[in-house]
Amino acid sequence: MTERTPLLHYRLSASVTEPEEEKQQQQQQRRRPATLDERSAGAPGRSAESRPQHKLSTFFGVVVPTLLSMFSVVVFLRIGFVVGQSGLYQTFGMLLVAYFIICMTVLSVCAISTNGALDAGGAYYMISRALGPEFGGSIGIMFFFANVCGSALYVLGLVEAIISTFGVSQDVPSGQHVLPTGYWWSLLYATAILLVCLLVCLVGAHIYARATFLIFIIVIVVLCTIFISFFAVAPRSIAVPSLNSSVLSSANFTGFKLETLLGNLYADYSVDYTTGITMTFATVFAVMFNGCTGIMAGSNMSGDLKNPSYSIPRGTITAVIFTFVTYIVLSLLVACSCERLLLQRDYSFLRDINAWRPFVTIGVYSSTLSAAMSNLIGASRILYALARDDLIGRVLSPAKKTSRGGNPWVAVLISWFLVQLVLFSGKLNTIASIVTIFFLLVYAAVDLACLALEWASAPNFRPTFRYFTWHTCMLGIVGCAVMMFLINAIYASASIAFMLLLLLVIHYLSPTSSWGYITQALIFHQVRKYLLMLDVRKDHVKFWRPQVLLMVANPRSSVGLITFINDIKKSGLYVLGHVTLGDLDSLPSDPLQSRYESWLSLVDRLNIKAFVNLTLADSVRHGVQHLLFISGLGGMRPNTLVLGFYDDCDPKDLLQDPPAQSAIFPDSLAASQDVEEQLPLQFPALRSMAINGGGKVLGPGEYVAIIADAVKMLKNVVLARYFCHFDRTEALSQRGEPLYVDVWPLNLLRPDSSSYVDTCSLFLLQMACVLNMVRAWRRARLRLFLCVEEGRSLRGPEGKLGHLLRDLRITADVHTVPWDQVVALHWQSNTARLSDDYLQAVNRLILHQSCPLPAVRFLYLPRPPADTHRYLTYLHQLDLLTRDLGPTLLIHGVTPVITTDL
Repeated sequence: MTERTPLLHYRLSASVTEPEEEKQQQQQQRRRPATLDERSAGAPGRSAESRPQHKLSTFFGVVVPTLLSMFSVVVFLRIGFVVGQSGLYQTFGMLLVAYFIICMTVLSVCAISTNGALDAGGAYYMISRALGPEFGGSIGIMFFFANVCGSALYVLGLVEAIISTFGVSQDVPSGQHVLPTGYWWSLLYATAILLVCLLVCLVGAHIYARATFLIFIIVIVVLCTIFISFFAVAPRSIAVPSLNSSVLSSANFTGFKLETLLGNLYADYSVDYTTGITMTFATVFAVMFNGCTGIMAGSNMSGDLKNPSYSIPRGTITAVIFTFVTYIVLSLLVACSCERLLLQRDYSFLRDINAWRPFVTIGVYSSTLSAAMSNLIGASRILYALARDDLIGRVLSPAKKTSRGGNPWVAVLISWFLVQLVLFSGKLNTIASIVTIFFLLVYAAVDLACLALEWASAPNFRPTFRYFTWHTCMLGIVGCAVMMFLINAIYASASIAFMLLLLLVIHYLSPTSSWGYITQALIFHQVRKYLLMLDVRKDHVKFWRPQVLLMVANPRSSVGLITFINDIKKSGLYVLGHVTLGDLDSLPSDPLQSRYESWLSLVDRLNIKAFVNLTLADSVRHGVQHLLFISGLGGMRPNTLVLGFYDDCDPKDLLQDPPAQSAIFPDSLAASQDVEEQLPLQFPALRSMAINGGGKVLGPGEYVAIIADAVKMLKNVVLARYFCHFDRTEALSQRGEPLYVDVWPLNLLRPDSSSYVDTCSLFLLQMACVLNMVRAWRRARLRLFLCVEEGRSLRGPEGKLGHLLRDLRITADVHTVPWDQVVALHWQSNTARLSDDYLQAVNRLILHQSCPLPAVRFLYLPRPPADTHRYLTYLHQLDLLTRDLGPTLLIHGVTPVITTDL
């Protein structure tokens, strides 16, 4: 009776682990509390004295583990299956395609590994430090599960090989086969083997590390006997099973014959005698491709190598070339000496034609056992690295525990428990496809990490290994994706969905890290490219949008205005500007750098889409000039300056008062009792910047001068009054009551002017319309007030404005307001200047038309006077005009913003 081993549909990807010296050093680093960044700092942060002294060379650290990972039982049990089903030509084609795919990934691994110091963690460390914690963590978890399933896969494969040799069979005398068979017996054998692996892992990874070279010698010796046997063994006939009966038939090992080679050149797909499934090109390719993976074993040893940047690329490429040549030569020898029937019906034929049959069995047992142990150790180390990085909160905290020698024994136990659960599946084919897909997903992620680093064009990405381009990365990604769906489309789709789910979970649970986010580099690269394409010479009024620079003295009293302007920006640029008074020559360092964190935290907390621009100047006016000149970039520059109104309104600290916080941040932490502790907003107390015993840092004359400067620079100007108490949530929450926005497009400081369609009036109307287009303000109705003399026909400017509203597709309720008595007050004064009585009368007129009360008013802001001596009078007039009107915007437009063209 010929002993046969079923086709083992599995692969080996040995995850070689960190030595105990590395663990001892990490345990010393964990004796004090560490932040995520400190725990993830990696090798550069270690002192030379604390590094382990015993390091591995290229051969022992990279070549040996990678060869063991890629060979395993594939070389013993799968070559004949592939040649017998697909023929020699297609076998060569499959090998070329498979190795082309993994070589693209190898190039990416070599590039990343030579771009800086690597810490332990292999693929997880590379991906997480390149793509950020979310993507790296999700791939790391899948890498962990791949190693768990891989360990179970090899344990089950070893059980099948043992049962095939020693199990009870009805075809032979019971004295030759002594092990009982069945599901529960197989589970018992698998549990016992896994228990041996567990004991080895609990003692320490160094036991497996010391045995690696011995296992490697065994595999090489077995390979040598296989090659010698093709030449030394005489032709023989070998019994093989028949598909339709229990009667054995025979197939021949012919030795080297041209007739045998010609019979094995072309494909002849038939039924797999172990599964009863008819093979196809896709199924055979998937089986064969499982044996071409395992290329990460060397990179997983990065923490234990003398020179990782030197060893990983050379060792990995050497191992890949060696295995490729071995597979090619072995396929050729098999095709020249074995009949197709032998290859299709006996997957353990290499043992039958070997000079000493137990050699192949020893090779299968030793390589499979080492694979199971290495995957169990690798899974525990990945789990430990994930727990150490705190990517999933406290869920994995127990896995951080280590022994005195630095061995993460809790992570080992967790991994062992999960492997034991997988063993209950009992079938290799049940998990073989999942394992391969998980590993392919990891390889694709490595290619994606290298591609992102290359596309980002970051100056610090300069690997010493330069034999790659973005094309090789893209080919690796496409190749891995094609193989995933070729192996099993359902499993591939489920794996990607699972990865995306993990990405979202880690995004919300993981703390902020200083690893760097590749997305930021990619965004920068693309934004720079599109900013260069944004040509200001191609600007057109049809596509105008407000791009706002809002000057904020202290955010504590400006929350209402900040949130309101965020609504009115209409997807345009929004910049929060602030001027700090000081002279850099008299300061030891830039005082603004430490303040950006608070401002950016404010932006995040208010959930607004704004940039922050701070400047240091000797006066507020000069600071505003600086910001108007330098804010923005290319075609994205502020065209509108927004200032708070200059008055004595009592400010209210909305960042300190919990009730106010609750209204402004209804769904945030702001409603808690200790807002300041949860919001790192380190802004000065209100009026604390006052000088000379309580005066403002900005005088009224300088305030008007800022308005005049902006107009000279062709910037639109908006003055916002009474927004210090504006509550956006309250204004928009009254669903049962109508919401109004009042617009007064006439220059009320020029009663002799009756124009409603000048540039400023149209800009005023456009801004009100922009606000009405925001989703939260769509239910608001615009009320347009036209001041007319009694008995005057609307066929003049008023009729023209009504026609314009229809052309501009602006829906507004037009109200005519007689103001003869108000205008009479102006003409009755003996001076050409506006009297206080007139301004107060206009103010009362506006208040009289405020039923029901509007949420906000838009008023015409006249240009500041050319005579600087009249600045105080100008400000006084604006004060009388808008007194007690509630939230009001005084708007002055200098550029055309409305067109009726398509």
